Amino acid sequence: MPAENDTPLVGIVMGSDSDLDVMKGAAQVLTEFGVAHELRIMSAHRTPDESHAWAAGAAARGTKVIIAGAGMAAHLAGAMAAATTLPVIGVPLASGPLQGADALFSTVQMPSGVPVATVAIGGAKNAAYLAVQILALSDARLADALTQHKHEMAESVKVKDAKLQSEPA
Repeated sequence: MPAENDTPLVGIVMGSDSDLDVMKGAAQVLTEFGVAHELRIMSAHRTPDESHAWAAGAAARGTKVIIAGAGMAAHLAGAMAAATTLPVIGVPLASGPLQGADALFSTVQMPSGVPVATVAIGGAKNAAYLAVQILALSDARLADALTQHKHEMAESVKVKDAKLQSEPA
């Protein structure tokens, strides 16, 4: 588990406190892998200057990956990507009448040269796993932890299958 004074390697930003329940899933995964992170609420539309400044200064603060979650217009991940060269992972969130389809399209349809890796609607946990995979490229401890995690997932499936196979039909 990261110490409180560790430099956040991953910045998790969301457009509203209503997104917090989903985005806490990313924080949980990062905590499990011992990756220092921070959670922020910023809006590409309501606090554009603060959002831009935060993203533009992320690398200088030691951040390596940004995870941005937003619903509806979902401009936050794109705004982050426009302000930094760090990898940005977008999490479209289900909200409004289109239940996240609009957020998905907004997040995934970035112009050439301003990429945003995009996970499923509500996929904050997978965004964190992707961030850990990115960090593991230069961190042997994280690479080993990911290998162990994948092994544990496989073993869990095998146990469940064995149980199913031993039950009467």
